[in-house]
Amino acid sequence: MNTKRHAVTDVKGRPIRFFMTAGQVSDYTGARALVSSLPSADWLLGDRGYDANWFREALIDKGIKPCIPGRKSRDKPVKYDKRRYKRRNRIEIMFGRLKDWRRISTRYDRCPKVFLSAIALAATVLFGYKLMSLEPRGPSIGLPGTHCPTTNRQPQHRP
Repeated sequence: MNTKRHAVTDVKGRPIRFFMTAGQVSDYTGARALVSSLPSADWLLGDRGYDANWFREALIDKGIKPCIPGRKSRDKPVKYDKRRYKRRNRIEIMFGRLKDWRRISTRYDRCPKVFLSAIALAATVLFGYKLMSLEPRGPSIGLPGTHCPTTNRQPQHRP
């Protein structure tokens, strides 16, 4: 059982919308499903799998500038903002955090609806963490009375 998860995130990498397709289906299917429900934005960052002329035109019609590198098989290379494209790592980090949930990384659920519900639940928790700035951090880093692994010193306490 193989699936692809397509996601729309905000600037901070918080998940907003999800769509799931079969693993052998092209990314165009996920793009077609999500393009009508895209929120208003200045830019859309996507990987090479979403490089299609109709998708770029649909984004421009909605007032969104596409930042999608062209496929290698394209005859004419497509210009895109390479600096802005580097911010796509936030999306990859979001998918990595979703996969921290064992149920999602191993896909225990055979039914796609149940699996998508588990993804939505995990995404809701991640969105809440980011919203409240409660990002999970390393164990006890920066707390009083703990050893600082980067400087290899004990914290100094002032009376």
